[in-house]
Amino acid sequence: MDLVFNCPNCEQELAVDSTAAGAEFDCPNCKERITVPEVSPTLTQAAPPAAGEPHLQVNPVNPISTSAAAKEEKHLKVPILAKTGDSLIGKALAPMEVAAKESDKKIRVKTIRHTDCIEVGHDRFDEFVSTFLGKVGQEHIITISPINYTNLDIGTQKLMTEYGVLIVYKG
Repeated sequence: MDLVFNCPNCEQELAVDSTAAGAEFDCPNCKERITVPEVSPTLTQAAPPAAGEPHLQVNPVNPISTSAAAKEEKHLKVPILAKTGDSLIGKALAPMEVAAKESDKKIRVKTIRHTDCIEVGHDRFDEFVSTFLGKVGQEHIITISPINYTNLDIGTQKLMTEYGVLIVYKG
């Protein structure tokens, strides 16, 4: 059975086994030397049985102490802060429709396909995307999403899987 008491110095709630009553130890919170208080006897002695009666000792059972909730003890203390802390829940971003209404610029979409960026055998996809993003400006970009698409290659008559980017921006 656990013995629950508060540290006399810092009021930290502590729990120790009842066999440690009277022992001294350092408080884990304030590091001061404290003594575990004595256990007060709560059970009364049963009256001796009369002659010829069987010897039965009945101990009162506390139904709460045998419940599942009593098996897991939690001694928690809520810290008290001197000043208010930062908010733990951030404010949600405004939806795109609200952002569009609050701005004098319209929301636009630009799709840059990889196949459109190949010139004379040179792959200039990165250069095209970088140039476009530079023109729009970082503060106006809402999202950049990669895309995959399939097209029919005229020369080989095969379906080819390609990629690109979808850029949503204010402009």
